[in-house]
Amino acid sequence: MTNEEMYQNLKEKLADIVPDVELRYKAELAVQINALKKEKNAVILGHNYMDPVLFHAVTDIKGDSLELSRKAAETDKSIILFCGVKFMAETAKILNPTKTVLIPSLAGCSLAASITASDVRGLKQRYPGVPVVTYINTYADVKAETDICCTSGNAVAVVESLHSDTIIFLPDEYLASNVAKETGKHIIFPSLNSVQPTNESLLDVQMVGWRGRCEVHEKYTVQDIANVREQYPDVLIMAHPECSPEVVAASDFSGSTSAMIKYIQHTSAPRYLLLTECSMGDNVAAENPEKNMLRLCSVRCPHMNQISMENTLEALQKNQYVIEIPEDIRLRAYQAVERMLHIG
Repeated sequence: MTNEEMYQNLKEKLADIVPDVELRYKAELAVQINALKKEKNAVILGHNYMDPVLFHAVTDIKGDSLELSRKAAETDKSIILFCGVKFMAETAKILNPTKTVLIPSLAGCSLAASITASDVRGLKQRYPGVPVVTYINTYADVKAETDICCTSGNAVAVVESLHSDTIIFLPDEYLASNVAKETGKHIIFPSLNSVQPTNESLLDVQMVGWRGRCEVHEKYTVQDIANVREQYPDVLIMAHPECSPEVVAASDFSGSTSAMIKYIQHTSAPRYLLLTECSMGDNVAAENPEKNMLRLCSVRCPHMNQISMENTLEALQKNQYVIEIPEDIRLRAYQAVERMLHIG
């Protein structure tokens, strides 16, 4: 595909979202990326939160954390270039130990950084024998300390699959609270300052959480929803389950990024608003031009925003940054991720 053909393709889809001068510049980068990708036998995975041009011009596989985890396990390409944050690329490496996994920038995540492997070991010592569920939005060494992983799309199914009176659910405070509400479990949150044993009893506790939060989703408030509904009474508001339980309750639908996309595609509301990372709203609008998507979002993930067309090209040119995980950690983390994938 020539630069002009790429530009025309992007203009048709993104003209109302991305400035024309940016489309022309990024179209040239996209042609270079796609050529190099083919030359190096690479596959590019792109999370739903990626920049619109990158998302639509160079990614081979798109989706949420669960979908990308599944596809990463199935690829026959030599190189996996993961356009997402570091914990996502680590998950791809956990599932593909013999392949080269690259990430354009060593972008972190506030949620993944909220808990360490040592924290998990402390909780297991405090609550011996209680199964540990870890959100996929964690680093490999944390996954290695847990029994099973989950995503926002299958968290309830994972918890219910364990058939346990008590669950440790880490590290997202709001996702854990929303799952606890949906499964009818009483949840507590141990102190962040100490996980030393106390006199508390597990008799009235069915879920043990952690005070980690996504710095994007925690910003949305019930007042935000009230303000939008006052201006657009017919809007259908969709919230990611990393939002607070109050925000989720005030919304019309809550689900993973892929669940929200499917809901939009199979409904016909007068207008929609997504309470999640802003780039996803742009990507959904581009894929569904017949839907009226309110573009009122102002919350961009600073970590996802580090992934650009420029450093994606550079990652292929220089084979950087390579994701490495010690094999003993990878093997234990693999068990937790593989158990999740079997649940679906």
